[in-house]
Amino acid sequence: MSLPNQLSLLRILLTPVFIVLLFMDTSVSRLFSMVVFTLASLTDWYDGYAARKLGDVSMWGKFLDPLADKILVSSGFICFCILGYITPWMVLIVVIRDFLITGLRSYAVIKRKPIATTMLAKVKTFSQIGVLYLIFIYHLFIAEGYQGGLWEKIQEFNIIFALMYIIIFLTIISGLLYIIGNRSHLRQMGCDIYHIFIPSDV
Repeated sequence: MSLPNQLSLLRILLTPVFIVLLFMDTSVSRLFSMVVFTLASLTDWYDGYAARKLGDVSMWGKFLDPLADKILVSSGFICFCILGYITPWMVLIVVIRDFLITGLRSYAVIKRKPIATTMLAKVKTFSQIGVLYLIFIYHLFIAEGYQGGLWEKIQEFNIIFALMYIIIFLTIISGLLYIIGNRSHLRQMGCDIYHIFIPSDV
């Protein structure tokens, strides 16, 4: 397995580690949870860099890389939803959109017509990880009993919810652009699914 794909796989494997550490709910485990999440996030940047540097862009990598991203990011949002920082409907929109588009992109890879990542989708992913970091830091300080100052302002002005509305907007718009720009893939995928359940010789 190539280095970029190993890094994508590592990102998937690190995800349950950061979740377990986060819910162990001790000062040390919460801190290490953020460290593991940071390492996992860095593999997202480095596997793309390594693929370009080594000229090792494979069909398997085009499937595995976005899947690893979605697993990490969706897990982060689900965790913070459980902890009460994000409302469930927001997380539901993010998770459904990301895995639907990942399914579409995976289908395109199978058909050997991969879908390029749009700039808006990259901005969306960067923004999602940025918001997750903010919530992570906020959680670390609140869990340790720190009050007042910046942390009080974040709560007072509902900063996390305001940022999540931006995330939801980027999530929906980037998803719609994927669907509109890849209608042919979507139609073909629908036909293939139809023929699986209703064979042509019936």
